[in-house]
Amino acid sequence: MTGNEAIAEAAIQAGCRFYTGYPITPQNEIPAYMSRRMPEVSGIFIQAESELAAINMVFGAATTGALAMTTSSSPGMSLKQEGISYLAACRLPAVIVNIMRGGPGLGNISLSQADYFQATKGGGHGDYRCIVLAPASVQEAVDLTVKAFELSEAYRVPAIVLGDGMLGQMMESIHGFQMQKTVSRKIKKPWILTGAKNRKPNIIRSLLLKEGALEELNKVLQATYRIISLKERRYESLHLNDSKVVLVAYGSMARIAKQAMEEAREKGIKVGLIRPISLWPFPDNAFYKLFKTNKKIKNVLTVEMSCGQMVEDVRLAVRERCPVYFFGRSGGSIPSKEEILKKIKKISK
Repeated sequence: MTGNEAIAEAAIQAGCRFYTGYPITPQNEIPAYMSRRMPEVSGIFIQAESELAAINMVFGAATTGALAMTTSSSPGMSLKQEGISYLAACRLPAVIVNIMRGGPGLGNISLSQADYFQATKGGGHGDYRCIVLAPASVQEAVDLTVKAFELSEAYRVPAIVLGDGMLGQMMESIHGFQMQKTVSRKIKKPWILTGAKNRKPNIIRSLLLKEGALEELNKVLQATYRIISLKERRYESLHLNDSKVVLVAYGSMARIAKQAMEEAREKGIKVGLIRPISLWPFPDNAFYKLFKTNKKIKNVLTVEMSCGQMVEDVRLAVRERCPVYFFGRSGGSIPSKEEILKKIKKISK
């Protein structure tokens, strides 16, 4: 399956029964797939009139306890930010997929990783966070889409699956879909809106004007984020025990970085790789473990399809224990294996 189709089917297998989106390249295969499949599973598909409408429809569906998802690409995600902030403020679970393209502005339809700040720092207003998961293969797109629903429901936090045009369009074999039951069946939701004939009314809102009320909400949110930060950090590591140079890359870029690492090792340069899978919470524990177990680390090189965004989190995690370098291409251009290898050789001298 293509990455886009796999994400769509994974959402259905996870129990998603409400989907709304608006066409934008390079994620159009997701709404196309959902338009066919959702009626087959008695789900709801709506092609919204805009990205603004789509995120607010997801908000409405989430208040009723439905497992809801919307998808878009970079310019469309910018339009969704206010709605995502509202979802966070109301502690509503929802899954948002961003198949990134080049920017800023309308940019182009080529792949990019320039939405890292937007996804991980909160592109909307206020002190809030979204869980952000970054798959590097079609199989992982399946697994992490299911995981996004699980985590979003468990913590009542919006979750973002952050891919790019390469992941969305590439076709790979997958091992099937393991999730056959609705994620939320195990989770009680006394907060949802079902009508109040036999209970006191539930009120879901983000406007809190009573003195101190908004601060109390923020305290609840921050406590939730602290728990997520401790429990939900995910990463993959390769060849860290003997490495002198460690590459850091996520998503599709990590596949190219891995090729550069392998070729560097063939040439006798000890290179390892850390691939963050959860971009928020960022897996800073990987770097703590790295420097605790390997005293030979000389340099860290962050590689991105951007002008340098994740590199800031890498520098915070490294804490000046060694130099952190950056190499990236922007505007839909892709760093090549040869370019990365050249940078590795340069910083290894």
